[in-house]
Amino acid sequence: MKTEALFVTGTDTDVGKTWATIALMRRLQHQGLIVNAFKPVAAGCVEQAGQIGNPDAWALQKFSSKSFEYHEINPYAFSKAASPHYACEGVCLDPEVIIKSYATLRSQSDFVVVEGAGGWFSPVDERWLNADLSKCLDLPVLLVVGVRLGCINHALLTAQTIRESGLACLAWIAVVLDPNMIAIQANLDYLHDKLEMPCMGVLPHLGDADFDFLAEQIGLDILKN
Repeated sequence: MKTEALFVTGTDTDVGKTWATIALMRRLQHQGLIVNAFKPVAAGCVEQAGQIGNPDAWALQKFSSKSFEYHEINPYAFSKAASPHYACEGVCLDPEVIIKSYATLRSQSDFVVVEGAGGWFSPVDERWLNADLSKCLDLPVLLVVGVRLGCINHALLTAQTIRESGLACLAWIAVVLDPNMIAIQANLDYLHDKLEMPCMGVLPHLGDADFDFLAEQIGLDILKN
């Protein structure tokens, strides 16, 4: 496995990044790899079993190969379910904290999947965007395309912006959000033709998560090149 880490971003918020992240983790784990997840920033925390945390970050913690404390998976957790630039309430991200946390996970992993917060240009505090997080970690990018009306425009714009940032957009994964969308396959065919990077897989719409099934929809060939 040549690629050893990816930064996962999306064409928008709520496009299936966490499901795609966990599906990729499970696919890699099925290959016998130690795979852990990192979510540097999350907004929208709830109480669970007496602890405060973000549901997506908890899911990533649950499916990681090794046991880590919550703050190691998600060092910046903001309470309000709002854009992190508002939810952070003046807290400024320290890049050294993020780099150190990532390095700890990386040292105990064969592969690390880093999930951003929202889309590529979504803010993560009052100064930084998700794009800045990815640059800070210097990781290739996996783009999650939420398949619904408007996805072609969102996907092409995001892919172009990632390339212009100087980072490699390694691949994309489609997540079908609207199973009743007209001409889903035609939209996917268009994206296959126009996006310059390969597609790692198409995750069908499911009412409930079945991550082992979703893992089967993902190909790993691009990570071996």
